[in-house]
Amino acid sequence: MRLKDKTALITGAASGFGRGMAELFAAEGAKVAIVDLNGEGAAQVAETIGTAAMAVTCDVSKAEDVKSAVAASIAQLGHLDIVVNNAGFSHPNQPIMEVDEATFRKVYDVNVLSIFHMTKTVVPHFRSRGNGVILNVGSTAGLRPRPGLTWYNSSKGAVNVMTKSLAVELAPDKIRVCGLAPVMGTTGLLETFMGMPDTPENRARFIETIPLGRLSDPKDIAQAALYLVSDEAAFITGVILEVDGGRTI
Repeated sequence: MRLKDKTALITGAASGFGRGMAELFAAEGAKVAIVDLNGEGAAQVAETIGTAAMAVTCDVSKAEDVKSAVAASIAQLGHLDIVVNNAGFSHPNQPIMEVDEATFRKVYDVNVLSIFHMTKTVVPHFRSRGNGVILNVGSTAGLRPRPGLTWYNSSKGAVNVMTKSLAVELAPDKIRVCGLAPVMGTTGLLETFMGMPDTPENRARFIETIPLGRLSDPKDIAQAALYLVSDEAAFITGVILEVDGGRTI
């Protein structure tokens, strides 16, 4: 098992990519904290996984919630080896002038400020242990932006740059920081990203832009995440791994 005796905290893990990671990490031997604003959903995922999982309700945009989630995870799991900043939010695909300030702020609070809070909270713990892995889930939107999601795109661009900068700054502490850049996938945000009804015709138009000919799914992202957080990637830090079927080429 590739994560035997490891522990991981994953945000946004009640559904989608986060749930896929939680299930795979647990199958590979890790104990996992399922952290999500949807506490009921987190509990259901933890129950499905079994004794290797715990559920924590948390608003990742709030510092005190993040501190409490990390503390609860350490108390139950004993320590943390891995933190995955997966929780995300997007405004609907629409022209820039139609997105109001409150929505813009929420995009940045969930996608960017959350990583600030998690870093400030978990790095002292990792430093005390002499190692740790942070995995930030960005997006192809931060690498190959297109009209309609400008403010969301910019937030994921920030995630990508933070990942690289954190990797350099935390390397002396033996803390690795990597990122994932998934293409649009079969998650609850799909229709938001498309900006149109999720019909077979509209999906087909988007899929035509992906050389490998399909959307991503949670298993794709989970398998890439598993590699980056495992000891197999011990000499890899600062990378943004595109899991996109060739979309960003």
